[in-house]
Amino acid sequence: MAEDGAVTVYGNTAITDAKKNPFSIKVGMAQMLRGGAILEVTNVEQAKLAEDAGACSVIVSEPPNRGGITRMADPSLIREIKRAVNIPVMARSRVGHFVEAQILEAIGADYIDESEALAMADEDNFINKHNLRTPFICGCQNLGDALRRVREGAAMIRTQGDLLGSGNIAETVRNVRSIMGEIRVLNNMDEDEVFAFSKKIAAPYDLVAQTKQMGRLPVGQFAAGGIVTPADAAMMMQLGCDGVFVGSEIFNSSDPYKRVRGIIQAVRHYNDPLVLVETSCGLNEPMAGLSLNEERIEQFAHGGI
Repeated sequence: MAEDGAVTVYGNTAITDAKKNPFSIKVGMAQMLRGGAILEVTNVEQAKLAEDAGACSVIVSEPPNRGGITRMADPSLIREIKRAVNIPVMARSRVGHFVEAQILEAIGADYIDESEALAMADEDNFINKHNLRTPFICGCQNLGDALRRVREGAAMIRTQGDLLGSGNIAETVRNVRSIMGEIRVLNNMDEDEVFAFSKKIAAPYDLVAQTKQMGRLPVGQFAAGGIVTPADAAMMMQLGCDGVFVGSEIFNSSDPYKRVRGIIQAVRHYNDPLVLVETSCGLNEPMAGLSLNEERIEQFAHGGI
C-alpha cells in the first residue's frame, strides 16, 4: 500500500512505518472509502436505506433545526446505527473538542469527522489527531488548510462548501477548483520555489513537496456541500475528488432511495454519460428545504458568487 503514495505522507521516514506510528494505517483505512458516497443520516431507517443503496459509509448527525449549540450526536444513536448496518459509521465532533473525540472512539466510531458544521469548542486549536487510534476527517477550503490538517493527523480531507443544506453547489465547486488549481501551480514550480510557496500558504514544507511529487493531496479528498443530484456528484469526481459526502436533506425527496442510489451510481460511473442519463431521469421534483437564497441570486446577477 505504501507504494500507492497515499500513505507515504512523510516520505521514507518512520512515520510511514505502521509498527512505529499508526498514521499510515489510518490513511489506508480512509483509502478504502475512495470511489464511494458517504451519506449523512439522523436515524436508523436512513442508515439502512443508505446501506441498501450502496453507500460506502454513513455519518451520524443530530436532526437539523434543533436550535442552540450543535454538538456530537447522542452516543446511543451512534451505537444503535452501528448495530443496524454493516458499513463503516462516522460521527462528528466539534473542532478542538478532544473529549468528544475520545467518547466517539470509546463507543467504536469507525471514523471521526472534526466538523466545522458543529459549534466550535476551541477557536484556536484543532484536535491532535495523532493521539487517537480512530482515523479523522477534517474540512478545508484551500490547499494550506488541507495540508495543515494532514500534519495534525487527518487521514482524509473533506473539501467543504455550503453548510446550510441549501442545495447550492457553487461554493463547493469554487473550493475544489481552488485546491486543484493550487496543486497545478505547485506542479509547475521549480524546486527552489516550493519553499516560498509553502510559506505563502502556511503549510509544512515536506507535505507541500510531497503534494508536488504526487500531483494531488497526500490523503483522500472528498467533496461536501450542496451535492443533491447524480450530476453534482459526477461533477465533483470529474474535478478530481475521490468521493462525496451527501447531506441528510437528500432524504427530504419524494423517493430518497432512488436519489441516493442515483448519486452512488454517478460516483462509480462518473465518466459514463449513459449511466448519468439513466440515474438523472425522474429526479427533477423539488426537495423540501432546498433553495437558493436571494443574496446568492443577487451576487450572481451582479457577476459574482
